[in-house]
Amino acid sequence: MPLYRDFSDDNATILVWKYDESEELDINELLETENAEKVKDYHPKKLQEVLMVRKLLKGLKPHSKILYKEREPFLSPKDAEISITHSFPFAAIAVSKNKIGIDIEKFNPKILRVIDKFTYENERGFIPEDNAPAFYTIIWSVKESMYKIHHSKYWSLKKNYEVKPFELKHLHKISCRVYDDQFSDEFKARVEFFDDYCFTIVEE
Repeated sequence: MPLYRDFSDDNATILVWKYDESEELDINELLETENAEKVKDYHPKKLQEVLMVRKLLKGLKPHSKILYKEREPFLSPKDAEISITHSFPFAAIAVSKNKIGIDIEKFNPKILRVIDKFTYENERGFIPEDNAPAFYTIIWSVKESMYKIHHSKYWSLKKNYEVKPFELKHLHKISCRVYDDQFSDEFKARVEFFDDYCFTIVEE
C-alpha cells in the first residue's frame, strides 16, 4: 500500500494515506465484527476512510483491532496508544508509546463563520486578517488533537483548550494546553501542511 506521508518520530509511528481507486478495501477482511453495527449507515466515503485506517493498522500491527469505548478508539490488545483521523481522500493513524492525538482538516474560509464556537475574542489578537482562515484552521485542528488525548474529560474546545500565539514559519512547537480552574496540562503541537490540508500532532 503506497503511503502518502510518514511523520513518524522516536515515540510514534504516524502515517497518512491518500485514497487510490486502484487499492482494494475489503470490508469483510478489514472491518472488525464488533464495529459492523457502528458503520452500517455510514456514507460510502466515510466507510472508505474507516477501512483505510484499518488497512494502515494491518501494515503496522496485523493482529490488532480498533475498538471503541464511549466513541474513543483504542487498540485491542491494548499494547500501545492510538489516534486516528480522516478527511476524504486522506486517512491517518498514529501508534505510540504515549498518549497521542492527530487531526486532519482542509483549509476552508467557511471556518470564519464558527470561530466563536472554539475561540474567545482575547485569543485572536495575533491572527492576521489577510490569513485568518489558515490560522483558525490550525487552532481548531490543534484543539481537536488535544481533545483526543483528554477524550471525554473536557468537552468544550472553547473553554478548556488554548493555543498560544504562533507564526506560520514556526509550526513544529506550538504551545497549547488543556485546562480548568484547578488543572493545566501543557503540550507542544506539531503542524504539517499538504494538499490544502492541515495535519496536527500532539504527543504527551
